[in-house]
Amino acid sequence: MSQFFYVHPETPQTRLMNQAAALIRNGGVVVYPTDSGYALGCHLGDKSALDRIIRIRQLSKDHNFTLMCRDLSELSLYARVENTAFRLLKNNTPGAYTFIFKGTKEVPRRLLNPKRKTIGIRVPDNAICLAMLEALGEPLMSTSLILPGNELAESDPETIRDLLEHQVDLIIHGGYLGESPTTVIDMSEGESQVIRQGAGDPEPFQ
Repeated sequence: MSQFFYVHPETPQTRLMNQAAALIRNGGVVVYPTDSGYALGCHLGDKSALDRIIRIRQLSKDHNFTLMCRDLSELSLYARVENTAFRLLKNNTPGAYTFIFKGTKEVPRRLLNPKRKTIGIRVPDNAICLAMLEALGEPLMSTSLILPGNELAESDPETIRDLLEHQVDLIIHGGYLGESPTTVIDMSEGESQVIRQGAGDPEPFQ
C-alpha cells in the first residue's frame, strides 16, 4: 500500500519533501507532479526500482528515459552540452522542455538509448518537483505516467491512487494537472532539432 502525501503546490512542506527523498534513496517508486502532468520516478542507480517502472508502464527496451534536474549545473554533469546549447538552455529553463543529449559516463548505461547513447534531460517548472529534487540532492530517473493503452499522462492523483496504490511506494498529490506534454528538442548532434512540439515554445530552438 503506497503512502499518499497532500503537498501544497506553491509552498511544498519541507518535511514531506525530505520523506519523499528518503523513500527514493531507499529504492522507492514515486508518483509526483511536474509541469507536464504526473510522472513516475526512482533513484538514478536503482535497477530494481527502474524495473518496477518498466513493468507498470510496459515499456520497451528502447524507451527514452529522462533525468529530472534541479538546475543547469546538475544537468551538465550528466549530459554533453556544448557552449551554444548551454546558452539556449540557460535562457529557456526551467520550462516545459525535454532536451536530448549524449549522456556522460555518470549516466547508468541502462538509462541510455541503446543505439544512440542519449538521455532526456529536464529542468521542470513545478515547485513540488523542484523541492523534491532539492531534498534528494541529485537528478531523479523519470518517465511520464502514461499507463498502457493510454495516449496521455494521468492528471488526477485520486484516480492514480485507485490504479497504482499497490504498485508504487508514494503518490504525491499536487493538485489536478491538465495535459501539457513537453516540447522535445534533440541537441545530441550539435544542431537543435524539434522532435515534438508541446507546451514549450519551440521558436528559440529553430
